[in-house]
Amino acid sequence: MGEEEKSLNFIEHIVEDDLKDGYAKDDLRFRFPPEPNGYLHIGHASSICLNFGLGLRYDAPVNLRFDDTNPAKEESEYVEAIKKDVKWLGYSWDTECYASDYFGQLYEWAVALIKKGKAYVDSQTSEEIAKQKGTPTEPGTESPFRNRSVEENLQLFEGMKNGNFKEGEHVVRAKIDMASSNMLMRDPIMYRILHKAHHRTNTDWCIYPMYDWTHGESDYIEQVSHSLCTLEFLPHRELYDWFLDQLVDSKMLRPKQREFARRNLSHTVVSKRKLLQLVESGVVSGWDDPRMPTISGLRRRGYTPESIRNFADTIGIAKRENVVDVSLLEFHVREHLNKIAPRVMAVLNPLKVVITNYVEGSEEQLDAENNPEDAAAGSRQVPFSREIYIEKEDFREEANRKFFRLKLGGEVRLKNGYIIKAESCTKDEDGNVVEVQCTFDPKSKSGSGTEESLRKVKGTLHWVSIPHAIEAEIRLYDRLFSDPTPDAHKDRDFMDFVNADSLKRITGYLEPSLKSAQIGERYQFQRLGYFNVDEDSTHEKLVFNRTVTLRDTWAKLEQKP
Repeated sequence: MGEEEKSLNFIEHIVEDDLKDGYAKDDLRFRFPPEPNGYLHIGHASSICLNFGLGLRYDAPVNLRFDDTNPAKEESEYVEAIKKDVKWLGYSWDTECYASDYFGQLYEWAVALIKKGKAYVDSQTSEEIAKQKGTPTEPGTESPFRNRSVEENLQLFEGMKNGNFKEGEHVVRAKIDMASSNMLMRDPIMYRILHKAHHRTNTDWCIYPMYDWTHGESDYIEQVSHSLCTLEFLPHRELYDWFLDQLVDSKMLRPKQREFARRNLSHTVVSKRKLLQLVESGVVSGWDDPRMPTISGLRRRGYTPESIRNFADTIGIAKRENVVDVSLLEFHVREHLNKIAPRVMAVLNPLKVVITNYVEGSEEQLDAENNPEDAAAGSRQVPFSREIYIEKEDFREEANRKFFRLKLGGEVRLKNGYIIKAESCTKDEDGNVVEVQCTFDPKSKSGSGTEESLRKVKGTLHWVSIPHAIEAEIRLYDRLFSDPTPDAHKDRDFMDFVNADSLKRITGYLEPSLKSAQIGERYQFQRLGYFNVDEDSTHEKLVFNRTVTLRDTWAKLEQKP
């Protein structure tokens, strides 16, 4: 039991304490409450994993609730994208809810508050209201409309609902305390007028509730036991509780708001406003661009749900914000893809090799293991011929003893194939090597069991047979920002740190087994990295995205002075 308790995060300890203090297990209900005003990102993944993880731990229902109170920014496209992301991460919700489902109930409760003298219609401009809020060290001043009669407030509120006023002409505010040390308690706005069509209620409403008024009441309606928010909502908890104080029936469960720290990721931004700016400015191709930290972007890049869940589990839940290095996320996708991704051969920077003593026009099939991490993955046939491609960087005319790849007079083994020896090379008019002439040892075929096949050579190269190779577009993705914290500089715009080399498009040459590769399938290009088939692929042309390199190349770069 002691070991189990040590493994609990502080949120789980809160739940455990509540169960000891009288909560029944059947009382537990959690929720994930995104606003449908953009695509979910890696930060949301932690919240998804937390809430749905609690549901799994306690066998409790978890609602997916859309806090859709702002028709100016919310769209059905975002709703569908969010649902797809949650499902893709491997979670199922109990009930699909919308704050807009509760607009009628919220309106009735607001009327009840007005009748109790705890809310009023304010006819000041937003600038006047902001000025009267005061400062953290100075109390606010009361609105001249704060003491309107109940009758006048009710009449104006109904007029607001019926569309009789322009946007900004009136708002409804809670009547709390203009001298409160918590500025959120200084008569917060509950309703504003918006003459905009809502993605679900269309033009049924001309008034829309504010987040603070909606959120706790939605939790109460749904009987959510634990309302888990990120740390910026800690000052909102007092207001959350004040609104519930006015409404809660003692016979019903009262929701409890608790906060955890947001985890920021290095070399990226997660503000929806800034992500939208990247999309609208054309820096990225869309919300699902594989360089984006959105869940849809990570999915398109080739990340697995398991790797994201493992990442969220590793960073855990904390009370203090910090920046998590993106290399940790990359570690988890490497670790998972290493287990599941078939190994294939591809050459991305080709150099022609001619095996001069291999019979011209001949070819053969070599046996290649699909995944050494998975014995059940089996093997495949790879064609071999007289002319092959290797990577340019795998050949040097001259090299020191630490260069274990191909050099003139030196030997290497071709993966799954033969030992070859570089005899000569051909250069173009600029002195660049364009072809290497090699000989091969016909008795050195891998797996043949001959004495020659067991001979040890230090280098092993991947390759593809030129007559059989498939051309494909390869998209080499790197980190979108060159700075670890691009939006943390007071004197610089985050856009100044966009990495100009975050995407390179090249033509690669692949072994023919990939001709039937399907969109979304993931592979390890041996010695190069992990790649997946992009949705832009067609029957005529495959497109592969590099998910991640085999090693953390950025770590090496950052270690250099």
